[in-house]
Amino acid sequence: MVISVASGKGGTGKTTIAVSLALSIENSQIIDCDVEEPNARLFLNPEIKEKIEVKTLIPQVNKNKCSLCGYCSQICAYNALSVIKFDDHGDVLLFPQLCHGCEGCILLCPEKAMQEDYRTIGEIIVDSRENVEFIEGKLNISEVLAPKIIEEAKKFIKPDKITIIDAPPGTSCPAVAAVKGSDFCILVTEPTPFGLHDLELAYEATRALKIKSGVIINKSGDDQLIEEFCRKNKIHVLLKIPFNREIAETYSKGIPLVKAMPQYKEIFQKIYKDIKENL
Repeated sequence: MVISVASGKGGTGKTTIAVSLALSIENSQIIDCDVEEPNARLFLNPEIKEKIEVKTLIPQVNKNKCSLCGYCSQICAYNALSVIKFDDHGDVLLFPQLCHGCEGCILLCPEKAMQEDYRTIGEIIVDSRENVEFIEGKLNISEVLAPKIIEEAKKFIKPDKITIIDAPPGTSCPAVAAVKGSDFCILVTEPTPFGLHDLELAYEATRALKIKSGVIINKSGDDQLIEEFCRKNKIHVLLKIPFNREIAETYSKGIPLVKAMPQYKEIFQKIYKDIKENL
């Protein structure tokens, strides 16, 4: 079973929920797919056993074969190639950060002047801690191809384990790449107008992906806005975590919620049971 933990905005407590759930159930693995700012490791303190480079294909121009016809730049949907020509000479400019490695220019170059090459854009870290298998995707600074790192991290999903995916915030490509294929999605929100607005976006994304979802309200207090939305859309509220100073201090020290407050372990076990029964 794959359970993703997502939200429409950052700072709602996704990692708190993901780590707590993974630590509360047996035979689990957690995959940190928030590859631009992964932080689950701060709560699990894993000892890194393996690092795997993630590379993306990038074309290299054989200038001895290139006729400067410009066809590669015409077919590139991402504007990663530009051909400059002055009379009988010129050059082909490649913008690596724009290249998505689709191989279109390599396959369709009339002169077969484009060749395969690769460059590193991030890494996957693998370890285990507290009987929880830990996988982290990490995008290199200045890179933009977060979905590629997420896809590589998700290749470590084991069908015989309960997989918890800590997704990036929002509803853009990285968030969709992380949540896609999940059996269930926990949407974490907070009871504010901003929280409601982004919960609506996240819920619509799960509907488009045809993934069942439930809501956890973090920093719970006056929850009327969120509860009304959930009632209207028949979304189950799985848990309310109070706006509590002790919980905030626990988080700031990098202590998992279920370690600092063991009573929450049973609560998260019940959440898992509810999810399993409603699939």
